[in-house]
Amino acid sequence: MVMIGFHSPSPFALLPSPFSGLFCKPDHRGDAALLQSMTGFGESHCQHEGLAVTVEVRAINNRFFKLSVRTTEGYASLEPLVEVAVRRSVHRGTIQVNVWVDRHRSPDECNVNVEVLDRYRRQLETLQRQWNAAEPVPLSALLALPGVVDDTCLSAVDATADWPLIERTLHAAMENLGRMRNDEGRAMAADLTANCRLVTASLDRIQQRAPLVVEDYRNRLFERLRKVLAELQVSIEPADLIKEVGLFADRGDISEEIVRLRSHLEQFQTTMELPESAGRKLDFLTQEMFREANTIGSKANDVEIARQVIEIKTAVERIREMIQNIE
Repeated sequence: MVMIGFHSPSPFALLPSPFSGLFCKPDHRGDAALLQSMTGFGESHCQHEGLAVTVEVRAINNRFFKLSVRTTEGYASLEPLVEVAVRRSVHRGTIQVNVWVDRHRSPDECNVNVEVLDRYRRQLETLQRQWNAAEPVPLSALLALPGVVDDTCLSAVDATADWPLIERTLHAAMENLGRMRNDEGRAMAADLTANCRLVTASLDRIQQRAPLVVEDYRNRLFERLRKVLAELQVSIEPADLIKEVGLFADRGDISEEIVRLRSHLEQFQTTMELPESAGRKLDFLTQEMFREANTIGSKANDVEIARQVIEIKTAVERIREMIQNIE
């Protein structure tokens, strides 16, 4: 839906420009990033031959693409063109685009309808006498009434003819938005990489500890059985002990989960290095990492491994929260 707003006089003056009559002021900062944040702000100002255009673009995170456009009166028909231009560089997020157009007007374009103004005045004076109001009717209030000022330039707006300059301004604003999103993306990529290293470090400790869990269980089981059997003066076959330890090792085997979690970490790093930001894929990989960590925690009957699983899940949760703001 397009929301129409009346634009006050432009905050910048119509200054002459050495660039073939065109004056644009985009902001140039940084270069492209592999990851892009969904939040950011970009603006640009352009003017040419009496036409001044200001475009502001604000973006916040959203799972889907949602666009809202506000334009100066007479330019609402350009919303489809604005959406096409925005979609070239933005795929997810809530985008607010404000387009303000200020055209230099000649004195002949605005006329005061004296007959309508005089009729308003006489009617208001009649009401003043009836109400015994002493305050005179201010002229500024009369000029704001409908039909007093014949602003023919508003009805004569050709939005299509002005689109090339508006498109150029929008493109510059989108570039500035992209630079801010790239800057945030670089910072987020560094933080994501640091958290992935924490997960890898805890996973290394789990992998080192896993073989010792079975050995500890075998020793505890043997000692427990030795005491009980000594009291009952009964012996047990070594094969039975080996079978019990083997069953425990099979139930608590986490080697597959460790391999899958390492694979997810490698895919996560590869995805972050893709030419285009892939927030949805990163979100899926994060869910899979959390799933593998849960399985390791439930299968490994060991205090030290459980402690490392908590560290992994804490880091993965930080990753998950940050991924929600990546396009």
